[in-house]
Amino acid sequence: MPGNGPVTRSTLRQQIADALRDEVLAGRLRPGRAFTVKEIADQYGVSATPVREALVDLSAQGILEADQHRGFRVPEYSVSDYRHMIEARGLVIDGMFRALTAGHPAFRTPPEDPRTGAALTTVRRRGEEAQRAATAGDLTVLIGYDLRFWRELSALFGNPYLGDFLHRLRVQSWVCAVQYLLRLPELRGRLWDRHTELVDALARREAETARAIVADASAHSLALLEHLAGG
Repeated sequence: MPGNGPVTRSTLRQQIADALRDEVLAGRLRPGRAFTVKEIADQYGVSATPVREALVDLSAQGILEADQHRGFRVPEYSVSDYRHMIEARGLVIDGMFRALTAGHPAFRTPPEDPRTGAALTTVRRRGEEAQRAATAGDLTVLIGYDLRFWRELSALFGNPYLGDFLHRLRVQSWVCAVQYLLRLPELRGRLWDRHTELVDALARREAETARAIVADASAHSLALLEHLAGG
């Protein structure tokens, strides 16, 4: 169970939720692992209330499941679940890129506009870090940068609801994917790594190219998971 000592700061609910989410995404809390509110509260040396709130939050995000008899547990997602997740996030992303083509306010300024350029440069840096992690086969680092990459990319559209929804879908799909990817003894060279190509396509206002890159990412990850599930 995670934790290096008591949590003492005021944002207990968020700290506990963040810690448990990271444990699930790293694969240290395995699918089917069940635990109670009391178990987590004892681990962190806190009261049950913030723990229960954190676990409910994670359940709402699909990172944990409420178990009527055991409290909470890590979900056991199937490849079919993953297929539905990437379909859902693909529809959201497709809508974002269609808005780009239609002249969304976030992209009406020319590419050389300092604000637009600065934002895209920041996103591209996240993409570079994600690519390095993917090339090295460092799954934990890749997940962190991939989530930040998409969080900041979606923020360019100026709609926080869209950003939150896409972030939730991507976290959930990573929870599912990790359960299969950890079956590989070596991840180097097996993970998708075209983040910067996507940013460059958007910077050039090439929505169709961007959509094709995202489709490639989905196809790549789904094929890999199907292979691992079949093996």
